[in-house]
Amino acid sequence: MRFPLPNILTITRMGAIPFVIACFYWSSPWASCVEVSLFLLACLTDFFDGYLARQRAQVSEFGRTFDPIADKLLISAILLMLAGTHVLSKFALIPAAVILCREVLVSGLREFLSHRATALPTTRCAQWKTAAQMSSISLLLVSRACPEWKVIPILGEIGLWIAALFTIVTGTQYFREAFLLMRR
Repeated sequence: MRFPLPNILTITRMGAIPFVIACFYWSSPWASCVEVSLFLLACLTDFFDGYLARQRAQVSEFGRTFDPIADKLLISAILLMLAGTHVLSKFALIPAAVILCREVLVSGLREFLSHRATALPTTRCAQWKTAAQMSSISLLLVSRACPEWKVIPILGEIGLWIAALFTIVTGTQYFREAFLLMRR
């Protein structure tokens, strides 16, 4: 049996993470451009793996499990690198912490509910949350590549706050849904 393309894209997204992180350790414009490019390509795999899985009727247990994990790994790893390299201001560490905490909590919640017949499906708002996270992180990575563009990190941090708001909303939705599932 062949491994479907959507699953290959999910694995590719996870495989890109060490390479994006490695680019943080070279201080050259070239490395920063590679870093942004790799991150954007990884973000594109997030769109295409789900789209192709639905279009080709290749939705799988692997994809349902590892697609959100790949997203969480990508977002978490890069947020940690942005914090560790002081790209994020002290004020922007707050939404970064909110995002990281929510991701861990929702993963734990999914694991807790995994033995039940009903799973927590991804919502449209959660897709917007992921898009907001990826967009804001993209801007913050661009700010590393182009430090002379002073407005880019500001837009990235504003986007991070917007992503944190989506994060809170979706986290609340998931916990409410989980609570209802547990009561049944």
